[in-house]
This record gives sequence, C-alpha cells and structure tokens, in this order.
Amino acid sequence: MQTTRPTLNPALKSFWRTKARNRILYGGRSSSKSWDAAGFAVFLANKYRLRVLCARQFQNKIAESVYTLLKIQIERFGLSQNFEIQRDRITNKVTGSEFFFYGIWRSIDEIKSLEGIDILWIEEGHSLTSEQWEVLEPTIRKEDSQIWIIFNPKLSTDFVYKRFVVKPPPNTIVRKINYDENPFLSNTIAQIIEAAREEDYEDYLHVYEGVPRDDDDQVIIKRSWIMAAIDAHVSLGWSVTGRKRLGFDVADGGQDLCANVFAHGSVVQWADLWKASEDELLKSCSRVWSKARELEAEITYDSIGVGASSGAKFGELNQASNGACIISYGKFNAGGAVWRPDAIYSQGTKNKDMFSNIKAQAWWMVADRFRNTFNAIRNGQHFDEDKMISISSSCPYLDQLIDELATPKRDYDGNGKVKVESKKDLANPKRIGGAVPSPNLADAFVMAFAPGRISLKINEDFLGQI
Repeated sequence: MQTTRPTLNPALKSFWRTKARNRILYGGRSSSKSWDAAGFAVFLANKYRLRVLCARQFQNKIAESVYTLLKIQIERFGLSQNFEIQRDRITNKVTGSEFFFYGIWRSIDEIKSLEGIDILWIEEGHSLTSEQWEVLEPTIRKEDSQIWIIFNPKLSTDFVYKRFVVKPPPNTIVRKINYDENPFLSNTIAQIIEAAREEDYEDYLHVYEGVPRDDDDQVIIKRSWIMAAIDAHVSLGWSVTGRKRLGFDVADGGQDLCANVFAHGSVVQWADLWKASEDELLKSCSRVWSKARELEAEITYDSIGVGASSGAKFGELNQASNGACIISYGKFNAGGAVWRPDAIYSQGTKNKDMFSNIKAQAWWMVADRFRNTFNAIRNGQHFDEDKMISISSSCPYLDQLIDELATPKRDYDGNGKVKVESKKDLANPKRIGGAVPSPNLADAFVMAFAPGRISLKINEDFLGQI
C-alpha cells in the first residue's frame, strides 16, 4: 500500500463495524487486507485494553509475522508515543494493550494455554487445518472475543475456504475485497495487474481477483499430503536416524536459483536457496561442501547442464582438505535410466514400464512416502518409517517448499510412461494454473531421497594417497 496518509480503507468500514465473532477477510493481492487489519487493530489497542494474538501457520522469526505491519501503522497514525515496540511484542503504554506473535504449527499447545485473548488474528490463513481450528476456536473464549482470518485463497478444497466462505458458521462476517476497492493502489501496481490480466487471465483471476484454484488431481504430490507430513516424526514418535543426504539443485542461469535440502533418514530438517551465476559453480559447490561437512552428509547433485562439473569441484574440495574431510558425492541425471528397472513398482508393472526416467521415478517414490504419511496421520494406517516422510516445521523456506512440492503435474512420454512436468512447461504462460518458477527447492528435496546411491564417490584416487 503506497501511502503515508493515516486512514483506513473506507470500503471496509462496515466490515469492521459489524458485530461478529469471526471476521473473514479474503481476496486477491494488493487489496489492502492486511494493512487495514493492522490499522484497525492499532486503533482498537489505542482505545481499549486488549490482548491481541497475531498468528500465522509457520513463524520461525518475528520478521515473518505482522509485527512490521503494526509498527508501520503505529507510525502512520502518529501513535508512536503511545506504543512500546519490544523485540517480540508490542504494548500500548496508555491502555495496556498487548500484541503477541506465534507460529501455529510449532506453538499450538502454547497458544492453547493462553488466557484472556480478545482478538486472534490469523494472517495467511489459507493453510489453517480443521484440526488446528478445533483447538483454536475454543481457546479464544473470552466474552465478546473475536477471530480474524485473513487470506488469499489457494485451493477451493482448502479447509478455510470451505468452512468460512462456502458455508460460513453462525456469527461470521465474510468480506471479499480485491485491488479495485483499494484507494491506495499505486499506478505501478495497477500497471502490473493490467499486464498480468492481458498475459494470463486465469492466473490473473487467482492472484488478483482471489479466485481459488480447484484441487488438481494431476499434481504428483497433493498439498494435503505435504501438510500432514509437517513434523510427522514428532506426531508418530520416530527417532531421527539413518543416512544424511544433501540434495543440490544447480542453477542453470538467468533467474534460476541454487537450492539445498538436507534429510536425515526420513526427516527433512533444513533447506537453503541462493542466487549464483554459471561462472560461480565453484563458489556454490564450496557452499554445499561446507554444509555437508557440518552436517556429516553425502551430496547428491544435479548433473545436467551447469551442474555437470559439480562432481569435479567436489573432488577438488576433497583434495584441498588434505584428508581432513572427505565428502561422499554423486550425480543425479534427471533424464537417466530408472533404478532397478525390472523390479515391480505396482500391480505387476515394472519400473521400466512405469517411469520415463529416474526423475519421474524419484518424484513418484517421494509422493508415495507423502501419501503413506498422510494415511498414517489422518487414517491411523501403519507404515515403516522408511516408507514415510516428515518435514520439520523449523525448516527454512518451508512455505515455498510446500508450494513447490505441490506444483508439478504428471505428464506422459510417447510410450505412455509417466514423467514430471518439465521446467519449460512450468514456465509456459499458457500453462493451466499459470506459469510458475523452476521448483528448485522441490528438486533438491527429491534428490535428497533419490533411489539407490546414485554412483556416490569419495575420490578414491586421492584416498589411495593418504
């Protein structure tokens, strides 16, 4: 929102003034939703004594919360003298109001024990689950307390959309607002939106008109499966043991990014994402090698294109360590032959008849693990730990990782074998659902679980000299 004028959006005046237990504000981007909520929350906190719990699904640091929005609105309304901005909370020195900031996924038990909350503000509420709502709703039990849920719709099958937009419960006010009701919209953003409309109308509808996408059965890994796998090792009581693997997706130039994902056994614990040009391969490999050394992990790297020389770089780094640290590494050739081609994948179909290449096989094997985890968490089915998968809620880039894993669709080659939607197809503006960037984190994730040892090396020639 491009303004310093201390006002709220007049289009939302009746929304905030209408008495309701649940306030649901949703729509497309650039619609002023979060800015207005922050401004109204500041207004209330400056007038009444309130305890406001600001929550979102994943919050590993305060910068990921609405903390910054509140600070800006306090300044815009000229109320800085009334508020004390602390490291992890905001208080009003006149009324005694307090703002708290929590991540729902990691802190729901702590939230459950909080008392006297007047307002629960859930930002980016599209990922809220039915199980979490069953905990949160009765937790906010103070007389006349409210729950605000603000979100950009993702899928029409998401719990929040079905529960509060399609069939809202009693004592709920629902308001959809888009950019065309935002009086503070800048000319720059207006031009960007118009260009998006002309380039891909369906994508424009989703991003800027708040139209949810339907659940796509063509995706390889369903979002619901991924969400069920968050901290599944905690829910199911796994011990974190097994091989330590670091998947490394190498940037191919342009806007592409390098990515790392670390898995210890069946549990993904860490991720990294960075920009690097083609002539910075040694620098990127050094970054990966150092992390592998820290984590005591082996590396599986993308050997297509720029990444083809990564193995040589890792060999050089091993040699340069003078025996202090020898990291195992191996290539993953996405277009290579399938692993154990004559083994049966499912219902009598052999791997070589099912999968077009090793990339498709690796993605499907990861999808199988996600589905098993979903069935274990939601339906109580039993699977061995090495047939399931878990992602730590403290994993960096978690939201982006979830989006990327749930994006690629299944495709087929000329012989009817399954394959993964290509990066070229993902980037096609005419793609159903809209063009998306290269899923670097997701590819690194899959490489961390690639079948077999993928020709891992430890620079045997050098080892023979020490």
